[in-house]
Amino acid sequence: MIGAIAERCGHRFANEDLLAEALTHRSWAHENGGPDNERLEFLGDAVLQTGSTVLLMDQFPEAREGQLSRLRSRVVSTRALASVARELQLGPLLRLGVGEEATGGRKRARVLACAVEAVLGAVFVDAGYEATVAVIERLLGPRIEALAAKGEAGWKDPRSLLQETSQKLGRGTPSYEVTETEGPAHALVFSVAVSIGDEVFGSGEGPSKRAACRLAAEQALERLEASA
Repeated sequence: MIGAIAERCGHRFANEDLLAEALTHRSWAHENGGPDNERLEFLGDAVLQTGSTVLLMDQFPEAREGQLSRLRSRVVSTRALASVARELQLGPLLRLGVGEEATGGRKRARVLACAVEAVLGAVFVDAGYEATVAVIERLLGPRIEALAAKGEAGWKDPRSLLQETSQKLGRGTPSYEVTETEGPAHALVFSVAVSIGDEVFGSGEGPSKRAACRLAAEQALERLEASA
């Protein structure tokens, strides 16, 4: 297990217990004792924000602050990190409690995304900032390069791009609807669906309605462009 993840991440752990902790969901720790991955997730999120920002600034020397912010929100979104987790095959290796396992936690995007952040936190504790940035570049570099290849479309607000594309195709103006709000008041998660006409084209979730709308628009844009 340890060796497989190390190879996929490009980092060999000196302290393999850190990786085991990174893969331990709080539901497992609650049932079995020991630490869960939330502290490492918190650390990994902070390093990911910094590391991805540095990579984006190098790749997009002309982009302004707002454009860089939108780019970063795309490459570190829950959906994007869940995709990274699937590439690393983290799902089958997660330690989950009975209830979380029964409700599909092993495939849940938020659980997978948090595991990626926790793994990055574990790399940071194990080997420091430079090693963690190297892993971030290995995992996110291809996605950042793909955005750069799109030119202006790579950093433009996906909501604006969706509206422009939809209207060019004669499909009308997209509409957004909050479908669910969950979590404690200080850490709400919003789920949003975007429709064009009577058809739902995309969905997204985030810590604000605005962030969720952006992710929903990005998903809808991919589907709309694929069907054009």
